[in-house]
Amino acid sequence: MRSEYQHLIDLNDYPVSWWKNVVELGEKIRNNPESYAHVCDGKVMATLFYEPSTRTQMSFQTAMIRLGGKIIGFDNPANSSVAKGETIKDTTKIVSSYADILVIRHPIAGAAKAASLTADCPVINAGDGGHLHPTQTLTDLLTLKIEKGTLSGLTIGMCGDLINGRTVHSLCKALSQFPGNKFVFISTPELRMPAYIKDIIKASGSTFEEVDTLEEAIGGLDVLYMTRIQQERFASKEDYLAQKNTYVLDRKKMLLGRKDLIVMHPLPRVDEITVEVDDDPRAMYFKQAKYGVFVRMALVMTILAEKKSSETLRGKIYGGVRCSNPRCITNHEEYLPKSFRSSGDETLLECEYCDERKLI
Repeated sequence: MRSEYQHLIDLNDYPVSWWKNVVELGEKIRNNPESYAHVCDGKVMATLFYEPSTRTQMSFQTAMIRLGGKIIGFDNPANSSVAKGETIKDTTKIVSSYADILVIRHPIAGAAKAASLTADCPVINAGDGGHLHPTQTLTDLLTLKIEKGTLSGLTIGMCGDLINGRTVHSLCKALSQFPGNKFVFISTPELRMPAYIKDIIKASGSTFEEVDTLEEAIGGLDVLYMTRIQQERFASKEDYLAQKNTYVLDRKKMLLGRKDLIVMHPLPRVDEITVEVDDDPRAMYFKQAKYGVFVRMALVMTILAEKKSSETLRGKIYGGVRCSNPRCITNHEEYLPKSFRSSGDETLLECEYCDERKLI
């Protein structure tokens, strides 16, 4: 299935050279933002945010305004026709006819892919459930480029909710494409990194290890990427409380880190980084959020400049096969074609919307 527009659903749909160009443009914008003030004069961005957001939503809005464009959309589906039962297809079809570019955040994995199937303008994935968050990854890459001077040869620790953390999923997929990177996954057994991400890392030639505590890992890291334990991704409050406060970065643990360590976090934080760490010069999370505006300006410019069509579904429709992930958009919006990828083993399929694997 093809679309006449270029979308950003998964960063890995594009070559590494494309990512580098967006990051380099973001750095140029950061150094001279005034030169880009009228690039999007007369353009309209629609932001459809089906779940709460501060940084991602506002940074996209700020990016478009600073480029000279205008904003429409909603930040609460209860105030839209979604509350009446309108499908993603219908919402996207209507709103995309009013806009030049559409940004969507949704609590269900694969929703951005679903929106791209019928949108009449380019679609950008601003986070789909616990699946992917490609624009946060571009923000993270710009932060690493500025603060570490490289995207290669780094030892990156990722700590917290790694099973539901769309930011770490996207970042692992991206950084595994740069040579010499090593990953250290710090989590409880219940919150381990999904198998498909670990398989991508192995296939790239990068390496990873899994550990249980921050203390045993922090001394060997160039980058520590903290994440919150996400209450909204757990089946029950009891499950959430069993994991809450497992990992807390404080001044005592920071003493174990290298002088050139940098600490990143996609935010919001709850209590996984104490406020005393904010004054440590190695804490980059507030700068990281600011860099997000520049890279999203670069992304909007790049996507709007693209005139090529793109593949929206590359897999195969298997009759009678359903995704086994209850949080996949195909199990919520029944009209969607059930598309799966196969690596040659016809008994193991991978959902094209959420990457969940299924034996048949």
